Amino acid sequence: MVLSKVQIQQIRDHLDSCKNPLFFFDDDQDGLCSFLQLYRYKKEGKGIIVKTTPKLGSIFVRKVEEYQPDKIFILDLAVVEQDFLDEMKAPVIWIDHHGPFERSNVKYFNPRISNWEDNHPTSYMCYQVVQQDLWIATIGCVADWFMPPFLDDFKKEFPDLIEKQYKSPGDIIYNSKLGHLIRIFSFVLKGKTNDVMKCIKVLTRIKSPYEILNQETAQGKLIYKRYEQVNKLYEPLLKDVLRTAEKTKDNFVIFTYKDDKTSFTSDLGNEAIYRFPNKIVLIAREKNEEMKCSLRSSKIILPPLIEKALAGLEGYGGGHEHACGLNIKTHHFEEFVKRFREMI
Repeated sequence: MVLSKVQIQQIRDHLDSCKNPLFFFDDDQDGLCSFLQLYRYKKEGKGIIVKTTPKLGSIFVRKVEEYQPDKIFILDLAVVEQDFLDEMKAPVIWIDHHGPFERSNVKYFNPRISNWEDNHPTSYMCYQVVQQDLWIATIGCVADWFMPPFLDDFKKEFPDLIEKQYKSPGDIIYNSKLGHLIRIFSFVLKGKTNDVMKCIKVLTRIKSPYEILNQETAQGKLIYKRYEQVNKLYEPLLKDVLRTAEKTKDNFVIFTYKDDKTSFTSDLGNEAIYRFPNKIVLIAREKNEEMKCSLRSSKIILPPLIEKALAGLEGYGGGHEHACGLNIKTHHFEEFVKRFREMI
């Protein structure tokens, strides 16, 4: 039990009692699946994906004013600024598993408040609340490298989607049909926000994972086609990353690339650390004089090292113990790498 029975009922009451909710959610599978579960339960409201920045700040106040919601749900977003919360007139419900942070004017549900080591994904907590769309909840959890307690229920309902034995979430992500779905959900989040929201609107209506995997309906075909388009961009990059990891003699793999349209840093970092679990992997994408990075390690705890290495530099970063994101100005990138290398 992550959320208590009281907390589950509180969130459900918030959902049941609103007529015009607004959902802000993170641009990864956990954020997407959290939104899909609540929206498909409520069947009302509007979703806004937070793609341009890792935090919900005052620049989003205008979106709230335009929509005039009676409730605001924030899902899987690590940082919500107090400036934003201070402007909110409607009740705000924030469900997340990063941090935790001290904030006011918000109802904050985070398992790490009572147990810092608890890292149940947001999509798991949303499943506790809505108790439907098991396949969507499972995609969100496993994509976040977490084995949910209901995985056996998923295997009973969809036995062909996890056929092989597995020891870790990575085994499922990279060696099963469920893993194929996880990648599809990741790739429909790539690209322009308008295109992404069109795909998400389609996903709110998909009834079964087989609609997508077997392209059984027009909606399933649309999602699969979008996945194929993005995968053509991803596969050459992945080959380059894995080749770089093989050639790297020490334990610190660094791969940089330029792309101002599509970010694959997280996907590349996750796959590289699965293939090379004894290495530390830094994937950096250069855009607008910044290096947008994903850092992965299965051995060391990353956030405190990132914080030390960034001291005095133009950049910010953080995240989970073994998976972090960071942004740093291009002219400070080499200095960050030098400091980080010395620490590890």
